[in-house]
Amino acid sequence: MDLETLRAFKQTEYEEAADGYRAVGDMAMTAKDAIDTRISAGIRGELKGAAAEAALGELKELSKNFHYAQTECGLVSTALNGFAFDVGAAKRKLDAAIADAQAAGCTVHPNGSVGFPPGSKPGAEKVEDGGTVTGSAGGGATSDALERQAVNIHPNPHYGKALAFANRIADALREATEADAKWAPKLRALKADDDLKVSDGDWADAQSDMGGVHEAGNSYLASLPQPPKDGSPKDNAAWWKGLDPEQQSAWLSLRPDTVGALDGLPSPVRDEANRTVLAEKHGQYQTELNSIPKPPANEWTWITAGRYPVKVHTDEWMEWHRQYGERYEQLNKSLNGMNAIQARFDRTGERGLPEAYLLGFNPERNGRAIVANGNPDTADHQAVYVPGTTSNLGSIDGDIKRMENVWRVAAGAENGSVSTITWLGYDAPQDIVKDAPFSHYANDGAPAYNRFMDGLDASRAVDSDPHRTAIGHSYGTTLIGSAARQGDLNADDVILAGSPGVQVPKAEQMDVPKGHVWNQEADGDIVPDVGRFGHGGTDWDGPWTVPSDARFGANQMTTDTEGHSDYWKEGTTSLKNQGMVVAGEPEHVALKPPPNPTPGVR
Repeated sequence: MDLETLRAFKQTEYEEAADGYRAVGDMAMTAKDAIDTRISAGIRGELKGAAAEAALGELKELSKNFHYAQTECGLVSTALNGFAFDVGAAKRKLDAAIADAQAAGCTVHPNGSVGFPPGSKPGAEKVEDGGTVTGSAGGGATSDALERQAVNIHPNPHYGKALAFANRIADALREATEADAKWAPKLRALKADDDLKVSDGDWADAQSDMGGVHEAGNSYLASLPQPPKDGSPKDNAAWWKGLDPEQQSAWLSLRPDTVGALDGLPSPVRDEANRTVLAEKHGQYQTELNSIPKPPANEWTWITAGRYPVKVHTDEWMEWHRQYGERYEQLNKSLNGMNAIQARFDRTGERGLPEAYLLGFNPERNGRAIVANGNPDTADHQAVYVPGTTSNLGSIDGDIKRMENVWRVAAGAENGSVSTITWLGYDAPQDIVKDAPFSHYANDGAPAYNRFMDGLDASRAVDSDPHRTAIGHSYGTTLIGSAARQGDLNADDVILAGSPGVQVPKAEQMDVPKGHVWNQEADGDIVPDVGRFGHGGTDWDGPWTVPSDARFGANQMTTDTEGHSDYWKEGTTSLKNQGMVVAGEPEHVALKPPPNPTPGVR
């Protein structure tokens, strides 16, 4: 590849083409799955005979075509991204070499040679003429020694600098040429026969293609320092800091999902990685959703059952729902969550709201999302909020807004910078009756919460230690209690709202300093009494205890809201109290009057 071609190379064009192939592959996958799991399965379950068998045979061949297209499109997308990354890296080296050469007064010619100006060495009586040098790529011990000798002998001191620039340019051109030679045959091989039948030979060719793309692309990624397996946040932070800028760029470009999920990495780095994943997944999910037929407009009809009419779904809607309903609902739920996160990005600046940081993201199943208001790596006060039962990616908008409200109150105290974080990093119970009574959701999620809290220490960008508050709502308080029970909670204060129990009977077991556990129970919130027998703490010879009980020993904060879900309503004392704890202003927290000390009375 020559110099002018490399200078004109636009990495984004290849990345956009890769995105297009990936979208086509996703559509092919959707079509294949529809054929295999819905259409063909429906025919087998409902129809018999020669016509049905013939239809199944044709559908099988069509499914193969979609599957092959999906596989090949995925390989093309990967190959284009790998090519763009390799050549892009070479181009960056070329651009840097050219810029350095020009800054040193040298001229880079279209053929890659470098002209240098007249000059003389110290003590020389004559100014030597300038000239032009052509670099050599790679080099070796012998050639390097000869070049050093030539530089020492040459009377013009600019000769050595020009030769170094020319070598850098030659290296960049060589890397680009090698990348082109490596990827071109891989891309040319990614094509099917000019027929509509996917044969065994086609699949064998596809397997060969896959091996070629893996060798060309993943071998480079595998050559880089790998993240520590099952590493602690401190291990992750040390790994990232040990990478050079090019290696960090490689991981961000090729594996943003890995980078974004590692506790301990700087928050801006995780945010950059997770925003890339968010944008890619949004495009993928929206494309798939667009390919699914919309639900029939005539969803409902009336039938007569006995003496009274009954409203039921139409046959057309039931058929659509059988084929597409579950996936349609999943995609919409995930997209709703992604749109809510993007909406939070778009609210930055409104009423002083700081920049958002996406510290975790995964749209699969119930989804994961960790969204911070303000940079926790530099904040004086941090709050990490765990939502409760029914929380998932699709409903995260309300949980994000709760922490926006806490941020505004805490930041308004003007006692230092604040970062409030919505942590949906676990599989919350999705059903109040079927799931919420069980503790395994909390116990399974607690280690991840502890790792995240430890990661906030590992990613700290300033010397001062932050004041950190753990906030839980409903079942989220149970997770925080489990985190304290299982290990070091790594928090200074704990706020519990509408808690069904925290698995321990005493505030002193919440792993924070004495007097730093704060509780809220609003009028009409029945969750504490309903949940105590499943999640309350006990000494086994005493009653089940929840944080609202006087014997638990928490600071009982005044609440002026009602029910289970309004603790974060703007303009309320309930919200203000939380904000004062987060801001490190406990003297401004309004507490309830001392409770009745009679044993057994709350």
